[in-house]
Amino acid sequence: MGLGAMGLPMATRLALGHRTVNAYDIDPARRELVAEHGAAPCGSAREAASGAGTVIVAVRDSAQLGQVLWGSDGVADVLPPGAAVVLTSTIGVDAVRTVAGRLSEQSLHLVDAPVSGGPVRAGEGELLITVGATDEAWELSQPVLEELASTLTRIGPEPGAGQAMKTVNQLLCGVHIAAAAEALALADALGLDQQAALETLMAGAAESFMLGDRGPRAIRAYDDDTEVRSRLDIFVKDMAIVNTAARATGLAAPVAAAAEQLFLLGSAQGKGASDDSSVITVIAPRPNR
Repeated sequence: MGLGAMGLPMATRLALGHRTVNAYDIDPARRELVAEHGAAPCGSAREAASGAGTVIVAVRDSAQLGQVLWGSDGVADVLPPGAAVVLTSTIGVDAVRTVAGRLSEQSLHLVDAPVSGGPVRAGEGELLITVGATDEAWELSQPVLEELASTLTRIGPEPGAGQAMKTVNQLLCGVHIAAAAEALALADALGLDQQAALETLMAGAAESFMLGDRGPRAIRAYDDDTEVRSRLDIFVKDMAIVNTAARATGLAAPVAAAAEQLFLLGSAQGKGASDDSSVITVIAPRPNR
């Protein structure tokens, strides 16, 4: 369910194996794409999920999750008792626990399994997946999750544990994206060649996955045709989850808060649908070059 930046490559990855993969997205173009990679596109969510033992959900937020499960085309009513709903999205601990309770009332399992790594790793089965699930739900979902992950860790025995770990992960990811943008903007302001600066940084102690992954796109962020791999508004959502969690525990998170403000400014400037690397244009509205 959901064939966006992460859902499509995950479906493609699973379709390479021996499994029958039914796929649905509200966008017909995404359904056409998944058909090219061996999955079976369906005309509705209920058609795709009917009778399935495992449903993988890749949506943007808790509102979309609610629609997928209990909306007019909701799948919860067509799943057999004991089926597992595997949530790969980041929606926060409290939201996941609420959904898990409601699914339990319908004799369905929620596997809290947020993913990290980006679309390329999703297609290669090299995601980091942190899981919160009961013993029964873990047993049901583990074989499928192993096909998607290079690192699969069961963090805890209940839904919510996966989200908690992903929240920590997203704190670092959001801060690293913002820091990478700031560093490359500074390099440009100092008259350095950004590509040469990026290559030099990636060879030293300042190297990071986010710098290497987002850096090239940040350099191109002033171009209108920059590829969108991860929308900026995803990190508006995720950093809000991070900072809400920090406040709830009484923990100060000043660096995460600063990064959140950059993403919020980008969203306010109409960049929400742009790649998250475009946060560099918030720091430096115009390139020095």
